Amino acid sequence: MSSDERMKELVKLLNKYAYQYYVLDEPTVADVQYDALYNELSALEKETGIVLPDSPTRKIGGDPIKEFAPHKHIKKLYSLDKCNSYDELREWSEKIKKVAPDAVYTLEYKLDGLTLCLTYENGYFNGAATRGNGEVGEDVTAQVSTIKSIPLSVPYKGVFEAQGEGIMRLSALKKYNETAVEPLKNARNGVAGAIRNLDPKVTASRNLDIIFYNVNYIESENIASQRENIDFLKRNSFKTDMLFVTADIEEIIKKIDSVDRKSLDFLIDGMVIKVDDLALRERLGYTDKFPRWAIAYKFEAEETTTILEDVQWNVGRTGKLTPLAILEPVELCGATIRRATLNNYDDIQRKKVKIGSRVFIRRSNDVIPEILGVSEDNGGKEIPVPTVCPACGSDLVRDGAHIYCPNEGDCPPQIIGRLTHFAEKDCMDIRGVSEKSIEGLHEKLGVRFPTDLYSLTRDDLARLDGFKDKKIDNFLASVEKSKSVPLDRFINALGIENIGKKSARDLAERFGSISELMKADEATLVEVDEIGDIVAESITSYFGKHGWLIEKFKEIGIDPKFNVVKPTGGVLTGKKLVLTGTLPTLTRTEATELIEKAGGTTSSSVSKSTDYVLAGENAGSKLDKARSLGVKIITENELLAMING
Repeated sequence: MSSDERMKELVKLLNKYAYQYYVLDEPTVADVQYDALYNELSALEKETGIVLPDSPTRKIGGDPIKEFAPHKHIKKLYSLDKCNSYDELREWSEKIKKVAPDAVYTLEYKLDGLTLCLTYENGYFNGAATRGNGEVGEDVTAQVSTIKSIPLSVPYKGVFEAQGEGIMRLSALKKYNETAVEPLKNARNGVAGAIRNLDPKVTASRNLDIIFYNVNYIESENIASQRENIDFLKRNSFKTDMLFVTADIEEIIKKIDSVDRKSLDFLIDGMVIKVDDLALRERLGYTDKFPRWAIAYKFEAEETTTILEDVQWNVGRTGKLTPLAILEPVELCGATIRRATLNNYDDIQRKKVKIGSRVFIRRSNDVIPEILGVSEDNGGKEIPVPTVCPACGSDLVRDGAHIYCPNEGDCPPQIIGRLTHFAEKDCMDIRGVSEKSIEGLHEKLGVRFPTDLYSLTRDDLARLDGFKDKKIDNFLASVEKSKSVPLDRFINALGIENIGKKSARDLAERFGSISELMKADEATLVEVDEIGDIVAESITSYFGKHGWLIEKFKEIGIDPKFNVVKPTGGVLTGKKLVLTGTLPTLTRTEATELIEKAGGTTSSSVSKSTDYVLAGENAGSKLDKARSLGVKIITENELLAMING
């Protein structure tokens, strides 16, 4: 037998034994026998200079890489909508059953690790990437190649993407920490840190695993259901886990109740319910973010107790002080908890917490630590109300439940927070500016307000650590480009308290320019959908104090307008429509595009000038207002009939 033939035989044998050991958990050979075959293969590879594509020696971990390259997924990877109660789960099921009374569901673990998408082509593993934004992730092929349970070759020869969750088993975490110089705090961080480490040898050292649950894309294969998805994965040597199938949502609930998380060797933070039939999934469709045919049921948070050791007061970008609880470290849901947020001083008083108290803590949705109240008083020390800013020494002011530092012009955390927010992607999108860079801009160049960014010169930036020619070029170009951002992103960038992306978009649509928004009083503002009295007061208060800043922006050349789509002479020319509720087949974006192509416009709020309200399921207050104003209400079918004639 030639060396090439022997290598092929060894690869086939070793991969079979690895599959039996790592996937089926049914080893058929002793470790010493496996090691002898492995060493023989390694020696032949060294002798011939050939390493076959599916050789198990590829899983050791190669040389470190310099950076993660972007990877575009063949098909978008969606995140899942979530629910926190069985009533919400039943409501979701009722919507499905209205469309398809005979719909069948599948139930799976919601694994708590890192989503990964592996690509296969011509029967071989061809690459791996993180989920990223769903369309583009980071190429982590070198890291994922070290995971022993993934198949490097498969029977199926077409192109496909297999989606799964990278995990670190709790037993692997325990074993790793027994000898690690720096023990890992929990399995969740263990897998994320390993996959996103530029050195694949670090990944290999953590003995990760992947559990697969979806064929995201497949070429020339008819997969008709989630059950067939899982069957395909199993036939191609992928590790899968629990799949429960039923048409009864009450059976799903019973099954969820029966799950014993403590008996599992990996972390889960909920259960995933999916429509089984893939054709029905396409009928149900997607929102901008989520598939309508799946939902994640999030477990109620687990609780424990620990000692409150101290309270630190942090200053945010709006000047609001937030108390941060410093806790005696305690394990909860697989993580070590050392800090928790107390909302404000009223929250401290309401919960009667003191320094030295034993407190109940909970990780809401298994993520955010929260103090619920006192378990034991222990005669602790009262937490004093702060009177001076911990960052700048200014006298603080009380406003209801909140405490503020009024020194917005000279308080470092406020300045750095505002500038960091202003530069974020959803705001002015000034690239390559980290919080550390912002600190340098403030401390060394005296930058205090966002408008100061536009007067910085190349010589100024050259004085900062880490700002070389290329970074300076990129920064200056990005600052210049930011002058043309859309109005909604500019409003968001201003950092008005209680205003986020959606509210900024609604305000941009309603007022069209920053000047018109500044003129609006509170009575006018509350007419905008989801803008209440508190948010309206935040807006008028902001512009009352910062009108000078808006004028400086205008002097710089930043005065964006909302881009209104011009009517095109279609059947809806001159008509204004408002969308509300969930439509049967169209996403909100798709419906808006159809309306605009037909010459119409959309608005976020109902008024006397509204011509139609397009209503779907679970329509809210907009529907009531339309009825009170006598605005015509139409369905998706009526809209399509109008457009298609």
